[in-house]
Amino acid sequence: MSAEDAAALRAIPLFAKLTDRAVSLLGGVAIVRPVSRGTTLFLQDETADRFFVLLDGWVKLYRLTRDGTEAVVHVIGPAESFAEAAMFADGKFPVCAEAVTDARVMTLTADGFARCLREDDRIAFGMLGSLSVRLRHLVTQIEQLQVQPAPQRVAAFLMRVCPPGDGPAQFQLPFDKALIARRLGMQPETLSRALAKLRAVGVETQGLTVSVAERASLRAMAEAGEEE
Repeated sequence: MSAEDAAALRAIPLFAKLTDRAVSLLGGVAIVRPVSRGTTLFLQDETADRFFVLLDGWVKLYRLTRDGTEAVVHVIGPAESFAEAAMFADGKFPVCAEAVTDARVMTLTADGFARCLREDDRIAFGMLGSLSVRLRHLVTQIEQLQVQPAPQRVAAFLMRVCPPGDGPAQFQLPFDKALIARRLGMQPETLSRALAKLRAVGVETQGLTVSVAERASLRAMAEAGEEE
């Protein structure tokens, strides 16, 4: 595992408080590989014998309904782990995972991770912390889908993918607007209307290019509790 990948692990709640020795142990059993856009990492109901850390790119998690409809559950971004809960439940993956951009993924198998746990039990506490963070995130996501108006949800998403800092910014959306709409629990036309309303706070979109006149204004919109 490269120094850059080790540093990336430190940015993930699962591994943030681990010792250098623990990170080295994990690096010894981890497999890092590039994956192309459209690559399926696992399918719903497959045996959950591994989990993943996304180093670069974006991955969508989705369920297939009985009629074959795809329901997007979450879109994983860089420096996030996923599928660890399913692995430790000794069950099956409850969702499918597909790379929606070119990406780099670290895979840790159940057997390899178990060997690391036997060497350093503090890794287990890191896992508990990660699952706690994930639970809080899911609660926030449910709240957003139920009570936040569409422009506020879109503003929060844009802040997530916007480069850090203050002042103006210009960046590319990481994946197409149809997937963004599904991730945010809205129809594509609702997303378009929400983006139009964000022009009032200095947000302009042209295709996948987003220009923000003042990040503080977008941040205020994302954090606002006002109704439409």
